[in-house]
Amino acid sequence: MPAVLASCAVPGLLPPVEVDGEHYFDGGLVHSIPVGRAVALGARYAVEAAEWSVAQAQDRRAQAQAASAGGAGELKAVRVRVRDLAADLDTVVDTAHGTEIARAEHRLRLAQLSEHALEEFGVETGALVAEYGPEIPVPVPGDEAAPPITGPARYDRAEIERRAAEAQRQLDRLGRVNPLALEEYAALTERHQFLATQLDDLRKTRRDLLTVVKEVDDRVQEVFASAYADTAREFEQLFSRLFPGGQGNLVLTEPDDMLATGIEIEARPPGKKVKRLSLLSGGERSLTAIAYLFAIFKARPSPFYVLDEVEAALDDTNLQRLLTVFDELRESSQLIVITHQRRTMEAADALYGITMRGDGVSAVISQPLDTRQPA
Repeated sequence: MPAVLASCAVPGLLPPVEVDGEHYFDGGLVHSIPVGRAVALGARYAVEAAEWSVAQAQDRRAQAQAASAGGAGELKAVRVRVRDLAADLDTVVDTAHGTEIARAEHRLRLAQLSEHALEEFGVETGALVAEYGPEIPVPVPGDEAAPPITGPARYDRAEIERRAAEAQRQLDRLGRVNPLALEEYAALTERHQFLATQLDDLRKTRRDLLTVVKEVDDRVQEVFASAYADTAREFEQLFSRLFPGGQGNLVLTEPDDMLATGIEIEARPPGKKVKRLSLLSGGERSLTAIAYLFAIFKARPSPFYVLDEVEAALDDTNLQRLLTVFDELRESSQLIVITHQRRTMEAADALYGITMRGDGVSAVISQPLDTRQPA
């Protein structure tokens, strides 16, 4: 807010001057104020003009930058196009060069063929073209896939080249000609006939062997089944005699396959419920084994038997039962028993002992116990 000065006169000073409704006392300064305001107004006009010039310059600068960016893109596209055209030009030049070389080779080939036809067959090029040119019908034979053509047809180079390539492949598969092929074929035919005859003989022999094996298997099954039935029957009887009140059986492990079956022994002495041999005592197992052995003897008798201390583990009662079985076997066979049991010796018809004399030489001593038997 402008200051208001008092309009009073001061001695020794100039009278106040009114400027724009305001009063100022210093007359010298007051005269320079309009000039300063004019300068300030001109300076503001100059600043506004400078700002407008800067804005115009910035607009022109942005337009120039946009134009420059667009020109750079167009220049890049033009350079890419120039590079592609240069590559196309190189390709065209190479193709043209290759084509020219191929044409030169074809001209050279045609010249060579013309010379060859003239030298070998005495036919000039004009005559060849007139008689065998592309427009002249020629006979084209058929192949296995298509029926043969009886009349002339127009020359088809692609078809002829295909037939030629196929014929060349077949020729390559045949290989080189073997002058000894007929002799080798005859030898191989003879060898084949010989091997075929041998193969027929082997097949016949195999059939015969299979028949024999079948007969043998059937016979083995029949004999084994008969022997097993007799042995099982005798074992039951002998076991009941050696173990009064006990029960013993023979059981097949695989009854349906007599060729692969095994035999298990079930033994149950009197007063026991066990059937496994491993749970029996030593004497019971020994007596069970003797019953099984003697069952085989009685089922299929033999002229003589050799027994080596079979009663060593038996007590007197069981030994007496075994001696009874010995007496039954003596009726049809001769027994040779190696023993240390006195009662077994007493039941024998003759005794044979081995002793060593004083000179260290062994000697055999015999003692008949039954005058009806020879010593």
